[in-house]
Amino acid sequence: MVALTVLPCARAQEGSATQFKKEEIEQLVAPIALYPDALVAQILMASTYPLEIVSAARWSKANPSVKDKALEDEMQKQTWDPSVKSLTAFPSVLAMLNDKLDMTQKLGDAFLAQQKDVMAAIQILRAKADKAGNLKSGKEQKITTTQQDGQTVIVIEPTNPQVVYVPTYNPTVVYGPWPYTAYPPYYYYPPGYSAGSVFFAFTFGVAVGNAMWGGCNWGGGGNVYINHNTYNNFNKTNINTGDWNHKPEHRKGVQYRDQATQQKFGKGPAQGADSREAFRGRAEQGRQEIARGGADNLKGRPAGGDARPSAGSLDLSSKGAGDFSVQRPSGSRDTGAFDGIGQGGHTRDVSNRGAASRASAAGHSRPSGGGGGRRR
Repeated sequence: MVALTVLPCARAQEGSATQFKKEEIEQLVAPIALYPDALVAQILMASTYPLEIVSAARWSKANPSVKDKALEDEMQKQTWDPSVKSLTAFPSVLAMLNDKLDMTQKLGDAFLAQQKDVMAAIQILRAKADKAGNLKSGKEQKITTTQQDGQTVIVIEPTNPQVVYVPTYNPTVVYGPWPYTAYPPYYYYPPGYSAGSVFFAFTFGVAVGNAMWGGCNWGGGGNVYINHNTYNNFNKTNINTGDWNHKPEHRKGVQYRDQATQQKFGKGPAQGADSREAFRGRAEQGRQEIARGGADNLKGRPAGGDARPSAGSLDLSSKGAGDFSVQRPSGSRDTGAFDGIGQGGHTRDVSNRGAASRASAAGHSRPSGGGGGRRR
């Protein structure tokens, strides 16, 4: 069993987390800054739901032949956020976000807390790539320099709106010399890609259908939006606004990095009805497991009423999409009903010893009142 660690956000650090530095944000957006605008927007949205990205990546890997209209139909069966569903049209992108899970969670945290800074960092890197002569229009993409709210911005769009080519590139080369030695850029090469002397290339074109519905406000807004017509076609919905809003229920219990974001989106484990219901469900499952002598299956699940992962790691082993258990960090104090439970045999031994002890005590007890003999 392989446990991938989703970056912890310990409660002791919630109030003291500082903002991401400019160089940190550029480090995070380096692998995606040269993607088409719509794809960038959807990646930023989806990065705020790291566990759903893991589920979607597993599904995508298990279903490589499901594409086009069949893919849209299959996505109606999933409960992931629409932004996560949309990325199943781009398996290489999902694979990157899943393989670089630490980057993904940081990117999502930065986007939620410092959206304008993230959008600005992408434009900074695009300008560097353009200056280095590495950002050009062609059969795969169209590069446009325009003005938005008095700012000069670089827009990247597919040459053919129905076919999207995802670029693969070496961030340490494509942007020119990387200036932040303490914050080297993240990068990802898809399977089968050989970097060699080629530092910028495109994967095979993807017929996206309705899967591309995001957009970027690069100017004063510094945010992302939704093309609700295409969005509705892909997600079989009927929204009438282009606003994008983060949905905490798709966070799946992953803690927010800083106190301000926590207060805005997260209600803390002990406060929300959803958390209480989640714990009740786990407790009931635990009782059923014990009854079957399978208490060993409870290893790694959160004890007590804390239904959210805290500073621990999330066991993302290949049980199947969505099967996650939360592991407590060593040294943490658990006060839950399942403390001390190990293997099923151990549980039965404890129960047998208790029964024997009660039988022994019953055989030697005397009635209250201090009478001399045992009543018959």
